[in-house]
Amino acid sequence: MGLTTAVHRSKPLSRAGILERLFTLAFSGLVYPQIWEDPVVDMEALDLRPDDHVVAIASGSCNILSYLTANPAKISAVDLNGAHIALGKLKLAALASLAGHEEFLRFFGEAQSQANVALYDREIATRLDAVSRSYWEGRSLSGRRRVQVFARNFYRYGLLGRFIGAGHLLGRTLGCDPRVMLQARDMAEQRVLFDRHIAPVFDKPLVRWLVRQPASLYGLGIPPAQYKALAADGDAGIRGVLRHRLERLACGFDLKSNYFARQAFGRGYATDENASLPPYLERRNFAAVRERAGRVAYHQSAITTFLENQPAKSCDAYVLLDAQDWMNDADLTALWTQIMRTARPGARVIFRTAADERLLPGRVPASILAQWRYEEARSRELGARDRSSIYGAFHLHVLPGATA
Repeated sequence: MGLTTAVHRSKPLSRAGILERLFTLAFSGLVYPQIWEDPVVDMEALDLRPDDHVVAIASGSCNILSYLTANPAKISAVDLNGAHIALGKLKLAALASLAGHEEFLRFFGEAQSQANVALYDREIATRLDAVSRSYWEGRSLSGRRRVQVFARNFYRYGLLGRFIGAGHLLGRTLGCDPRVMLQARDMAEQRVLFDRHIAPVFDKPLVRWLVRQPASLYGLGIPPAQYKALAADGDAGIRGVLRHRLERLACGFDLKSNYFARQAFGRGYATDENASLPPYLERRNFAAVRERAGRVAYHQSAITTFLENQPAKSCDAYVLLDAQDWMNDADLTALWTQIMRTARPGARVIFRTAADERLLPGRVPASILAQWRYEEARSRELGARDRSSIYGAFHLHVLPGATA
């Protein structure tokens, strides 16, 4: 199943069809410079073991490399988006070639030094496959080589990075600078700053109008079908949902321990000694991540197609992100048929949904779902601890059987 198949559900010249096609156009390049699912929550849910084979949608690969800290045997990173594959392979090449953590953190943590480009040319480029190298050395619309984004704050680029930038511009235009949240010294001050500076923006007429336009949220990776689910999730509609989730991001966790909030309000990571970072960027994990990087293999493919080519009972953990929100009933059934075929006893499946709903019952055959145990209480507990704060629910399904 390709992106077009996943998203296009309406006639091309209908309003819905046009919106769907605009979404796939927006998703044709780099979308996520940083993934927006918390890998710490993922790893707790998956309880990874040394002989596990993990199959995960790659996105920005913060999750893929962070899972290496849990020491699984193998990670198959799958993504339809060629830019995401190129980003993941760039990270692997950097791990293989850079001298140590300081250079790696400067490249992918600070991500805004001309020295990164020189390092790419001198050390990293020759370790890349031809397709990935062609991507990073190709020219963007600005005329610069794409690798130059690592000299200009990589996290301001990609569809999501530009969406966050547009949000900052809109906020400042309406009298609110989102960066004010970073002034908070504790969670009590976070609440005061949110209520005073961020919350009032949602009552502005321009914001009310914007959030009613599905295309305005494409930068968050929300396709038209997912937009409809969000709009129905709560009495206040899409505006209420967005306000609630931004409030949780701003006030639900100490900002000093939440790099997702730092990205949202500061457009980058803090990189001081005690800064919150994705696990793969933490100094304490660098040696292990580099040593285990050879266990990761990237595949440009739909996840269902990838699983169709795997042996029966060969996988232990599945990370689906929010991809199922995009799928119709036939797509979901095809995916879970392959998960069922390839899962070993004790396998775990995790995913997120935009809305707070179960998603699968009534859409995937009961004969398949009945074989899995839905960990409802555990799912809600883990979802409440997901620092990214942008999803309606986190879901964990377990296939009963041997786990040793």
